[in-house]
Amino acid sequence: MQDKTVAVILAGGSGERFGGEKPKQFFKVGGKTIIEHTIDVFETYRPIDDICIVINPDYRDYFKRLIEKNSYKKIKYIIDGGKTRQESSRIALFHLKDSGYRYVLTHDAIRPLLSHEILDRIMEALKNYRSVDVAIPTADTIIKVNENRIIEDIPNRKYIMRGQTPQGFEFETIFKAHKLAFDEGFESSPDDCYLVLRYNLADTYVVTGSEENIKITYQIDLHLLDKLLQIKSKTFSDIDIDEIARTLKDKVIVIFGGSKGIGKSISSIAERMKASVYAYGSDVDIRNPESIKDTLKNIFSKNGRIDAVIVTAGIIRKGRLEDLSLSDIYDQININLAGSIIVSKFSIPYLKKSRGHLLMFASSSYTFGREDYTIYSATKAGIVNFMQGLSKELSIHGVKVNAINPERTLTPMRTENFKDDDISLLLDPDFVGLMTLNALTKEVTGSVIDVRKSMESKDILDKIKNIIKHGLE
Repeated sequence: MQDKTVAVILAGGSGERFGGEKPKQFFKVGGKTIIEHTIDVFETYRPIDDICIVINPDYRDYFKRLIEKNSYKKIKYIIDGGKTRQESSRIALFHLKDSGYRYVLTHDAIRPLLSHEILDRIMEALKNYRSVDVAIPTADTIIKVNENRIIEDIPNRKYIMRGQTPQGFEFETIFKAHKLAFDEGFESSPDDCYLVLRYNLADTYVVTGSEENIKITYQIDLHLLDKLLQIKSKTFSDIDIDEIARTLKDKVIVIFGGSKGIGKSISSIAERMKASVYAYGSDVDIRNPESIKDTLKNIFSKNGRIDAVIVTAGIIRKGRLEDLSLSDIYDQININLAGSIIVSKFSIPYLKKSRGHLLMFASSSYTFGREDYTIYSATKAGIVNFMQGLSKELSIHGVKVNAINPERTLTPMRTENFKDDDISLLLDPDFVGLMTLNALTKEVTGSVIDVRKSMESKDILDKIKNIIKHGLE
């Protein structure tokens, strides 16, 4: 049996506790419905082979329109749900029983902030356990009361955790659990792991979840979700250099700000991976619309396609606002923000043809303005908001729009403006370059993609340096 994995997303709820005219999974937050955010997590997670959606039958047609809009590739099954969570889960498992899956993950559609890191923990645990749950420690004291609201017990908080989803299983184990419950007529299970425990089918191992992996239950949760989505970022810990090279081969990549720093590293690595790279520095002024328009037109005329456009151009002018000259202020706004907007505008027609990628650069200062470089911080916050909105506009065309957010990096711009930095704590620009190109292998869009010093390793750096020096072996 192949180790194929299916994700079952339970979206059959009516949302009675939530209120409103439609189930909560279809409320929009951050430009997408909650269920779209949830599906995106599994759609972009490589170990998931297929997705099964258990839907409220009254919203089947509406959901099909969402699928068409997003061009999801992994959704293989759409099944009408039951009256309870347990029944919906059972319906899905019975439907999938002859489909050859070794593993199944069951997840609530109304947990849209699930991370790939949690999924990694589940998949790793499934190598040793047939049943895996996700939970986080409780910060509150838990009390047990009787029907008269009199405390009966206060359990030791050390052993109390708050359960989340997804829950992961060897398929045959959870299928057997649901079959036993069905035969018994038991219909009050709060989740799938409960049934494995009830029938003593396997030990259930618990991996650590996240405080951000919230369940949308009440109206106030929508406000929390909105704020969390604003600052949400992704990291890609899987770095497959061979896969990056296969993806980039013969692709046409345009880099504005490609003459030094991170842009130069991106250019050098991509060229060695046999992409057709067009890297521009001061020879193309990104503040000049006609210059950008003509540059892209010429590249397209020569190649018949443009697969990715990357904007790394940026400047910092440190100093208090009252001391900055107007030219320092306008240069930062025009190069850091307006330039990326202009490049994006004229790149769109070409990227729609190739269903390609548009990458811009954020900064750790986008979440909170920094003293003495307020304009730079403001432009980077603007980049993130612009990227998020534009990604929604272009998602229907298959264009991916993201922002790379590296931690402090050893670039000329950094060393010129922050002379007291400890160089050993800075990211290598070649590593940031590789991670930028790694983003081009993903189907994710509308995301801030973090690149952290903790992700950098000597082994990866040595491979990158060798590729730049000698090319692919």
